[in-house]
Amino acid sequence: MAEDIIYSDSLVVITNRSIIFRRYSFFERDRMVLFSEIEKIFVKKASPWNGKFRFHGTGDFKTWFPKDFQRYKRDKIFFAFIRYKWWRIGFTVENSDAVIKIFLKKGLIKNID
Repeated sequence: MAEDIIYSDSLVVITNRSIIFRRYSFFERDRMVLFSEIEKIFVKKASPWNGKFRFHGTGDFKTWFPKDFQRYKRDKIFFAFIRYKWWRIGFTVENSDAVIKIFLKKGLIKNID
């Protein structure tokens, strides 16, 4: 598995097939989502209205944010819409430009603000 990691930081691990969200649950368990399960990803400029100050959990019962106590410093917030699910994952990364390039290459990004 280590050989197919294409990006990794303290928040996510991206491989050729999946993304692992670190400290996803309340018990700080990681969660792996296959790219085939992701319908689309929106990228938004971080703001108080879209989760900039949401350190962990949810505020609207639709978007779940893995733990990131530095989210307020991040420039972008990513929203992964999961196929056939009503909820989505809001997440941040340490190098948003690198991750945007990866997701664009995979055809996952549908909107960038």
